[in-house]
Amino acid sequence: MLLPDLRAQICAANQALVPSGLVRLTWGNVSGIDRASRLWGIKPSGVDYAALTPEDIVILDLNGEIVEGTLRPSSDTKTHLHLYREFPEIGGITHTHSQNATVFSQAGCELPCYGTTHADHFHGTVPIVRALSPEEVAEDYEHFTGVAIVERLRELGVSPLEMPAILQLHHAPFTFGKSPMDSVHNSVALEMCAQMALGSLALNPRMTQIPEFILEKHHHRKHGPAAYYGQRKH
Repeated sequence: MLLPDLRAQICAANQALVPSGLVRLTWGNVSGIDRASRLWGIKPSGVDYAALTPEDIVILDLNGEIVEGTLRPSSDTKTHLHLYREFPEIGGITHTHSQNATVFSQAGCELPCYGTTHADHFHGTVPIVRALSPEEVAEDYEHFTGVAIVERLRELGVSPLEMPAILQLHHAPFTFGKSPMDSVHNSVALEMCAQMALGSLALNPRMTQIPEFILEKHHHRKHGPAAYYGQRKH
């Protein structure tokens, strides 16, 4: 069996979606990539998380061809594939329809940074990605979803690890990470930040965003060469 460690990581990350509160039914998927072999894996379509095993994970190459697996891969496979091709720094991708983040996606509203919880995980406002055109939907919906995400991040001039979340207009969020589980953690953070924002705006509709100097302090103490949050890795 190819890539047993990666399969186990992807399986565990998918199984973390339900207890995290991010998904209902089978509304979500996690993938991960082994850059050395240029192979990646994703949850099979419609399979219940509790029944998922590492052997079920579908392994593909970067041409989108199935290398190993008997099940049909996630319907979002082409979106994940395009992101892996375009951003070599990504090691894992999570897509969910988590309630509060999806509220922002459906409303077409960016998620501004209102507090330090958000700043710890996302370097500023989480962006909205444009809607697809009728032609894009007809030609290859999932592929062009990935194209639109890449287009938006490049418009903003940010890497997907600096801004590891987007909100797809009319759809739902995608998050990115250094590994499959890291991308799940970013989905959890995004959902919590969306919930906090909705609650804070209900209390104070005139609320302003966090001051830039606090945003920068909180983000860079956890990310980048000067980070000092947590323990040193030996």
